Amino acid sequence: MKTIEEINKHNVKKILSEKKIPDFFPGDVVKVGVRITEGKKERIQYFEGVCIAKKSRDINSSFTVRKISFGEGVERTFPLYGSLIDSIKVIRSGQVRRAKLYYLRDRTGKSARIAEKIRKKIGIDIDAKPEAITEENVITSVEAPKTEAKKEEAPKVEAKKEEAPKVEAETKTKLENTPEKK
Repeated sequence: MKTIEEINKHNVKKILSEKKIPDFFPGDVVKVGVRITEGKKERIQYFEGVCIAKKSRDINSSFTVRKISFGEGVERTFPLYGSLIDSIKVIRSGQVRRAKLYYLRDRTGKSARIAEKIRKKIGIDIDAKPEAITEENVITSVEAPKTEAKKEEAPKVEAKKEEAPKVEAETKTKLENTPEKK
């Protein structure tokens, strides 16, 4: 007989095989695509904001996203493995020291900012494919410096600089001429 935990783990594996859920943490700016059904039509509405809490409970996992909409704070809690979640995209990684960022509710403006996490791995978020090295690319890059070397450089004109000691001497004479107050 299977326990509830085994059934939940099986369901989580099934959901993860169908859709990709990225690793994100509190402090990250995420963009969540939510399926909205209006009558017979279905569309995707995006909710972008800072993840302020994440609860890991197998199939019951959820996360809370907070954004400021027209000057008003809006929070929305999403089930991580819910069927209404179409996509989750990490826009920016934030560096925080707490698991729950509920203190952001009381803050506005610059005090509610979160420092960005600097990733040490090279090419972690690069979607562009590197250009394939071919003989044509190498030849064009080698020819470019030759054309630049052929161009004649214009003679450099040196501008005369005013000497700083003259300015200092003028300020000293002005200071000597001003009467001292006692």
